[in-house]
Amino acid sequence: MGAAVIRAVQKRGGTAVALDRQQPPNGIPWVKADLSDPQAAEPALAAAEEAVGPLTGVVTAAGVDACGRIEDVDLDDWVRVIQVNLIGTAAIARAAVPRLEANHGRIVTVASTLGLRALSDATAYCASKFGVVGFSRALAVETAGRVGVTMLVPGGMQTAFFDGRPEQYKPGPDAMLNDPDAVAEAVVYALGQPAGVEIRELVVCPSVEPSWP
Repeated sequence: MGAAVIRAVQKRGGTAVALDRQQPPNGIPWVKADLSDPQAAEPALAAAEEAVGPLTGVVTAAGVDACGRIEDVDLDDWVRVIQVNLIGTAAIARAAVPRLEANHGRIVTVASTLGLRALSDATAYCASKFGVVGFSRALAVETAGRVGVTMLVPGGMQTAFFDGRPEQYKPGPDAMLNDPDAVAEAVVYALGQPAGVEIRELVVCPSVEPSWP
């Protein structure tokens, strides 16, 4: 989804850069960063600032999963989901807040409908995204009046997120998934609110999304 957000920003004449382990497609500007290591957040944002100038908006779109019953999922894989999805989100936010406060900026954290509803064989993902929900709400309280905070709650996304999974954990052929470009438009809308106006939480899902409400 990060690449879609950057395209949406660029469409409006803005500048943006992706933080990722691998270079995004189509020549999207990027900074190499592995957000499973929380120490990577500060230098990554510093490099992003160097590339695009003072930061006015940050979106924490990194996400991984490890599907399966808890006793069957490798412990390192389970922990990595928490490290990337929750700790990575917090690390980026921690590095972003002083930068965004200086520029009256905003941060959009990315939770999930599975941060509001539990699902079998998804303990790591649910734990991480329930954590992002709590973190985002607390961050909004803590930074009220200083930094804008929006929590995005997307349904299933039509991205590479599901690639490489066992068939039982892939969406079925009739699954209705979010178009990343449509969700990116909602993110840019949240980032573009005038000073003093906050979209605190934003649920974006297909009309037939089975995990909502």
